[in-house]
Amino acid sequence: MKDDGKKKRIGVFVCHCGVNIAGVVDVEKVAELLKDYPGVEFSTDYVYMCSEPGQQLVLDKIKEDKLDSVIIAACSPTLHEKTFQSAAELAGLNPHQVEIANIREQDSWVHPDRDKATVKAVKIVKSMVEKAIQNEDLEPIKVGVFKKALVIGGGVTGLQAAMDIADQGYEVIVVEKEPSVGGKMIQLSETFPTLDCSQCILTPKMVEVTRHPKIKLMTYSEVESISGFVGNFKVRIKKKPRFVDEDKCKLCNECADVCPQIVPDEYNMGLSFRKAIYMPFPQAVPGTYTLDMESCLGTLPIRCGKCKDVCDAQAIDYDMKEEIIEEEVGAVVVATGYDLYDMKALGEYGGENYEDVLNGLEFERILSASGPTGGKVQRPSDGKVPKNVVFIQCAGSRDPENHNSYCSKICCMYTAKHAMLYKHRVHDGNAIVFYIDVRTGGKNFDEFYQRATDDESILYLRGKVSKIFKEGNKMIVWGVDTLTGQKVEVEADMVVLAMAMTKADGVPELMKKLKISIDGNGWLAEAHPKLRPVESLNQGFYLAGAALGPKDIPEAVAQASAAAAKVGALFAKDELMHAPTIVPVIEELCSGCGICVSMCPYGARTLNAVRKVIEVNEVLCEGCGACAAACPAGAAQQLNQSDSQIFSMVKAILRG
Repeated sequence: MKDDGKKKRIGVFVCHCGVNIAGVVDVEKVAELLKDYPGVEFSTDYVYMCSEPGQQLVLDKIKEDKLDSVIIAACSPTLHEKTFQSAAELAGLNPHQVEIANIREQDSWVHPDRDKATVKAVKIVKSMVEKAIQNEDLEPIKVGVFKKALVIGGGVTGLQAAMDIADQGYEVIVVEKEPSVGGKMIQLSETFPTLDCSQCILTPKMVEVTRHPKIKLMTYSEVESISGFVGNFKVRIKKKPRFVDEDKCKLCNECADVCPQIVPDEYNMGLSFRKAIYMPFPQAVPGTYTLDMESCLGTLPIRCGKCKDVCDAQAIDYDMKEEIIEEEVGAVVVATGYDLYDMKALGEYGGENYEDVLNGLEFERILSASGPTGGKVQRPSDGKVPKNVVFIQCAGSRDPENHNSYCSKICCMYTAKHAMLYKHRVHDGNAIVFYIDVRTGGKNFDEFYQRATDDESILYLRGKVSKIFKEGNKMIVWGVDTLTGQKVEVEADMVVLAMAMTKADGVPELMKKLKISIDGNGWLAEAHPKLRPVESLNQGFYLAGAALGPKDIPEAVAQASAAAAKVGALFAKDELMHAPTIVPVIEELCSGCGICVSMCPYGARTLNAVRKVIEVNEVLCEGCGACAAACPAGAAQQLNQSDSQIFSMVKAILRG
């Protein structure tokens, strides 16, 4: 900070936060002890500083006491820093003169001793006063905004987000890695709790997306890289060759008829087969065939060529190449969806060794009228109708010792749906559900579960299955009824596992490209689970649907619309304000070593080869401080987080 000889007038406001802080910390004592600390002009406490009266107190005191800086001793700055910055700004104070002293998460929540916690709270506040003394007034960096959005993922979440953004009048690019949009939802037979046909719900939306004048659909494509900053991203998209011209293809199916190569059909979860040239499913969008070159006999040289020979429309083009398409966008919605936990990990249930042990999506395809059996429930092993089917919940979920610790949220409901639909098709069949407990938190969910148990006569056994093995043509299920304490052995014709939901394949690699954080389970990490549930810490990126964690369809769609609303709010501005807490370069100290360039995760720093100094793109800089920590000369000093401020804070804590 430039020393102009003027001493700062700092106000300290200590929050009780109900009993969250005051239950451990003597907040009145903290406020009293700070009154005589050098630089502090005013100090007080209040029950809820974030409340309207609390904020008004801050606002009034800034004006009355002509405060130059404000310390709010309360909860984490991630929760309410912006709240108090806005209040201070209303009083005419630069928002970057507001500091949050975290005496909740870093003190009251982790210390049981009241006296020691109070002493620590005083030290924390004193350290923030020392920082505030050297704080500078900072002004936001203004940047323009390119009003086009990118949506990654073409499932129901991505489609909903794209439609909502486009309906606001903004252009949207939808990137889907599969040959068709639709995601996991299009594979479902029916949806709970209304038992609507998933295709009937989703297909119109899929078609609507292709016909919307503001939406550009890029299927069979993946995001290769992304650079830039909020409002001004540059995206490189890899478009894989279909070897079929979408505009020329007449959907006559003659190419598939003559194709000699047969491979498992992904849409039907490998329970049926498709040709090397194929259409994913009848309602696929875009409605065209794709030549799967990994399954084809080959075109270099052409070893078959039958599909091209019979194509009167001349739609098949063996010379198609992979393309890299560059686009500029202002915001990105990430809706990458989910996958199911790998059955190979469930060795105790036979893994993938038994044909008649299925996961939930495989059973969905058997139930579907467009599935491999036309909706008839048949055993994959011999095609017979199973009379006894065991459904096992929490397969790979809620098992921290062996699998995933979290609840997959939708399993209780889709198991009830599976058992109910099975009974509708096999009236004399027996459906037995093994469960830990039943969770039906959703509108009409509990009524649906009651219908399954009361009206459909589905037997629920509270217990954990320990092992599944084959004996003859039967599957033997060993479990324990935890209500009676009795061991249970069931002979089943088929077993259906309610597999855990997990992150979609390839998501960690994609998130590295996007610089978006993921949590310990591989799900995308939101900026704040309560206050910013669809935002990323990386500005301009919005998150929605099952990419964030297990969700049902209504919740995923609601998040998609929320993310779209955030994009709309961003695009409503002609200029964006970038946080000014960046790390510039003190050129007199910079030796041009370039260490900070390699440390910067945002590509904000470059070496000027002529002047031998580092140059900073202020808009790209996110103020993470990696460069400041690495700089051997001290030339990289973060604004309002300088070395001098840090040392002053440490000294204040050591002095007590």
